[in-house]
Amino acid sequence: MRVWVTRTLPEADATAARIGARGHSAIVAPVLEARPIAGVRVDLAGVDAIAFTSGHAIAAFAALSPERDLPIYTVGDASARLAREAGFTAVRSADGNARTLAELIARERRDGRRVLHPTAREPAADLAAMLAEHGVSASSLPVYETVPTALAAPPADAEAVLVHSARGGALAAALIDAARRLDLLAYAISPDAARPLAALGLARLEAAPFPNEAALLDLLK
Repeated sequence: MRVWVTRTLPEADATAARIGARGHSAIVAPVLEARPIAGVRVDLAGVDAIAFTSGHAIAAFAALSPERDLPIYTVGDASARLAREAGFTAVRSADGNARTLAELIARERRDGRRVLHPTAREPAADLAAMLAEHGVSASSLPVYETVPTALAAPPADAEAVLVHSARGGALAAALIDAARRLDLLAYAISPDAARPLAALGLARLEAAPFPNEAALLDLLK
C-alpha cells in the first residue's frame, strides 16, 4: 500500500522507514513544517525539571540552552531518544500522550518544585494546565512554531494517509476535500487527530487505540 505521510520533517522520514519495514511504500509530503521562534530567552531560575511533548521542542530548546542535567520528562519513547541524543542525561518517558505525561510528572514531583514546558507557539495540549490540576507548578515556553507547507493536493498515487496531530488532520482534510480524494484510507494517531477527517466520508477512517506511532502503524492492513 502507498501511504501518504503528512507529519513534519525530519520525523516524517523516520515514519517512512518504519512503513517500509512493514512492507508498504511511504510518500513523504508534510502538511506542516516546524521552525524555531527567533529571540526566545530561557530562564531556568527555580526550574527543577523540563517536560517535552515534541521532538521539535527538544531541538529548539537544546539550541537555546546549554542545560543538560535537569530531570527530563518526555511524552513518548521517540522523544526520549531524541532528548538523549541531544545530550540530556536524566530522561523519563511517559510512553503515551500529554495527559499520561502530566500524570507521570505529578507522581514524581509532589514537592512544589517547578516544571518548564518548552513547546509550540500553538500547542496541541496545555501541559502546564494539566500539571496545575495535579498541584504541580509549571510554565510553558514557546520555542518553535508550525506553519502550513505549500503542498497543494494529496499525492496522486497515495492509497492511504497517516495523520499525527489534530492540526495536521485539519490541513490534510482540507486538501483531501478539495481534491475529492474520498477513496483514501485514513489512519490517525488519536481520536482528536481523526476528528477533522470524520465529515469527509472517506473509504476508511481509524484512530489508533493508543496515542503512539507503533499503534498507528499497526492499523495498516
